[in-house]
Amino acid sequence: MSELFGPEYVRPVQRDCPRCTCCTAVLCERGRDRTRRCYGLTSEETRGAVEFCPCSAESTPHTAAWRMAQVRATRQARELPLADDVEELLRAIAAGARVDDPDELFPQLKLRGLGQLIHGLPAITPLGRTYLAARDEVRAMTGVRVVDVDMTARTVQVEVPAWRPDETVTVLLDQVLVDTGFPDDMLTGRWFEAEANYEVADADRLVLTSFRATGAPTPVTADGTT
Repeated sequence: MSELFGPEYVRPVQRDCPRCTCCTAVLCERGRDRTRRCYGLTSEETRGAVEFCPCSAESTPHTAAWRMAQVRATRQARELPLADDVEELLRAIAAGARVDDPDELFPQLKLRGLGQLIHGLPAITPLGRTYLAARDEVRAMTGVRVVDVDMTARTVQVEVPAWRPDETVTVLLDQVLVDTGFPDDMLTGRWFEAEANYEVADADRLVLTSFRATGAPTPVTADGTT
């Protein structure tokens, strides 16, 4: 007897992610490269199961959400810092002091992802340390050159000569596009200026913000002037 409607189609089962227990490998591969994380790339019915996936979390280094969180905390520190008493509390927590909080300021830190409770006690988050670093470190506008654009990962590789002239660092493509207004096909090889904490030793601590177009690299002196 012949089949009237052809063979039955069965969708292939997707491989589970080897790094988590909530997602498929395909979902996590995409989630790592998107600020929406795995949560924003799946159906409404399954979002609850993947909401806290570590593979795309902003607490996991090198995810898109992590890169965006570094930029967000740095810009907050530079452009809209905490009230003095709230920042003082954050610094005390960062120093390991046992703090009193009669004015109940800690919820403001927790809301911004700068503080957390560990065993019921206030503690600073990695994002909180990024915030404090942006408040304390030297930051200045300096020249950066786009070396490569990865449209799949939505990232760009840039050189920051004031930091290390022979290395590249990864920046979110959408950050550069929004800041500069340039189309993605005109970025490679182009010089921009960006604000950078160029004195840091670790690439993971180098945070670039406020990209803008320029014709040539801007030298930065040891005291942060241009």
